[in-house]
Amino acid sequence: MNLFRKKSIQALIQEAGNKEVTLKKDLGAFDLTMLGIGAIVGTGIFVLTGVAAAIHAGPALIISFILSGLACIFAALCYAEFASIVPVSGSAYTYSYAIFGEIVAWLLGWVLILEYGLAASAVASGWSGYFQGLLSGFGIHLPKAITSAYNPTEGTFIDVPAIFILVIITYLLTQGAKKSARFNTVMVIIKVTVVLLFLGVGVWYVKPENWTPFMPFGFSGVAAGAATVFFAYIGFDAVATAAEEVKRPQRDLPIGIIASLLICTLLYIVVSAVLTGIVPYTDLNVKNPVAFALSYIHQDWVAGFISIGAIAGITTVLLVMLYGQTRLFYAISRDGLLPKFFTKVSKKKQTPVVNSWITCLIVSFFAGVVPLNKLAELVNIGTLSAFMTVSIGILYLRKNNQTLNTGFRVPLVPLIPILAFLFCGYLALQLPALTWISFAVWIVIGLLVYFVYGRKHSSLNHTEEKVKKVS
Repeated sequence: MNLFRKKSIQALIQEAGNKEVTLKKDLGAFDLTMLGIGAIVGTGIFVLTGVAAAIHAGPALIISFILSGLACIFAALCYAEFASIVPVSGSAYTYSYAIFGEIVAWLLGWVLILEYGLAASAVASGWSGYFQGLLSGFGIHLPKAITSAYNPTEGTFIDVPAIFILVIITYLLTQGAKKSARFNTVMVIIKVTVVLLFLGVGVWYVKPENWTPFMPFGFSGVAAGAATVFFAYIGFDAVATAAEEVKRPQRDLPIGIIASLLICTLLYIVVSAVLTGIVPYTDLNVKNPVAFALSYIHQDWVAGFISIGAIAGITTVLLVMLYGQTRLFYAISRDGLLPKFFTKVSKKKQTPVVNSWITCLIVSFFAGVVPLNKLAELVNIGTLSAFMTVSIGILYLRKNNQTLNTGFRVPLVPLIPILAFLFCGYLALQLPALTWISFAVWIVIGLLVYFVYGRKHSSLNHTEEKVKKVS
């Protein structure tokens, strides 16, 4: 059988509308922009900024964010064109099915499963830590055995708060995309307000001498910082997974993807400038740099708001990661490469309810029982590989004249897609060797799953059989 067999763009769109029960088209450009901000602004702005400044970039962390932001903006333009042309769930997986064929699409889908799943697990663990910190502020302490993943030497066996928030978010997702989007919007407004509060208070305590030396670790440090803070940008691609639930996908998807990324990039740059202006970069190697900076300038009254903002921020990231994971499973299952129960849609809610709870169970296992540690680094390499594939896909579209006259089109082709590929490739090369080895192992497992199950059950098999009967 042909491993590189493809589905045409027309066939993908037609299949999405052929199901008896389809996903409800409820989302607009504002909802998508809020989803994007919800996915992007989270632990990155509240945690990574300090470590990246202290260890890698110093005050030049601003440039690190610009480099990562450029890589994402170039990739986002490519995503926006695909989302406009192929308004179908599955994001980069679906695009690759039309451009590169089944085996490439499957491997990319397999990589995205890793991205969303591990990101959701890591974020749920982070949420648990912040939530327990908030409880301790009120004198409430949970039994140690249920506060973290399995580690008998530390006396912990299961992370109950992480599982608790995953169950709550999953229940919300099963109630419909619009309700989830409304909840996300409220949380986004809270966390952006908290970030603006930090900027409003902190800007008056900035000392320009703290920005000297500006690049203490040289450009190599800036590049390493860019690869580190890239995690802070992960999530905008999840907006594309909402394609089948968008009212006007050709217009709204590009707006949501690009607007959310531009807003977040601006926030990151300003926060890193104020942060390194308040506190000498050498003192920022802490887990809570924003709250630490406020304590440094004796503005502890704002620190409580920062904790609330961090919890709201992490909650929205978790919501969008789980949302993206369920829609990815939905798209892959519809093509037959995963079991069909992932495509079952509730007639009442018009959401994939069974899919959502299975996803919750899997992610809860990793978040509640398995210590993630270095596995979370795989999220970066998975995302970068998806971005690179989508960028090359735009070149293929243009070469074969498969673009539409309506909808969004990437400007300055082939320059923008090539820059997206090169920027993302450069960031991927900055990742540790262990990450690359682990990524290779995941790919091998994916190939085994495809040849044992996916290739045999692919919906394209039925199409090929029909063609043979007719001939």
